Amino acid sequence: MNVQRRIFLSLITLISMLAIASCGEPVARNQGVYMLIDTSGTYTEELGKAQQVINYTLAKLNPGDTFAVASINTGSFSEKNIQAKVTFDDRPSVTNKQKQAFQQSIDRFVQDTKPAAYTDITGGLLQAVEFLNEKQPGRKTILIFSDLKEEIKEGYNRDIPLSLDGYDLVALNVTKLRTDNVDPSEYLGRLQQWQEKVEQSGGSWRVVNDLERLEKILR
Repeated sequence: MNVQRRIFLSLITLISMLAIASCGEPVARNQGVYMLIDTSGTYTEELGKAQQVINYTLAKLNPGDTFAVASINTGSFSEKNIQAKVTFDDRPSVTNKQKQAFQQSIDRFVQDTKPAAYTDITGGLLQAVEFLNEKQPGRKTILIFSDLKEEIKEGYNRDIPLSLDGYDLVALNVTKLRTDNVDPSEYLGRLQQWQEKVEQSGGSWRVVNDLERLEKILR
């Protein structure tokens, strides 16, 4: 077999392999964002900042993307905690109307929310994973707007493994509690505990207290 024939056969083989690869499952390019909002105690005073994050996120998302916002209070592993949810239409004009309706729902949520006695972060994460897994976006992000102090109502079990493979978790606006000022190790310990829990469950973890850095997250 001469050199030219070998080259020709190699090219045919390469083209065939590329053709087979192109027939595989298409890769989803859309993204899903699920935002958990702490409504416990005085943290409700931070809802104005949460609303800014929501509006910014809405502006960055595109047709085909999914967005949901849920509160975390007594028992957050429930559909009723979702305050607004949407998968944006492929038509830009419809997407714009969907974003306006979403903002109106959040306006009512912020206006009507009363301080809760508990903070069920784990329950919220379970609900977020269930929701986004059903939507099957190409990229999955969970935003946690909280001081990360989890307080569970007596009788609730949250010693449950999380399945966070392929998830990016971002803690936002992690304010310091009064006790943190007395003993900073409590604050640092809380961050470390959540990082370990998320990473051991297969997810990625980061803390963003400067909300102007959101652009790097929602790219």
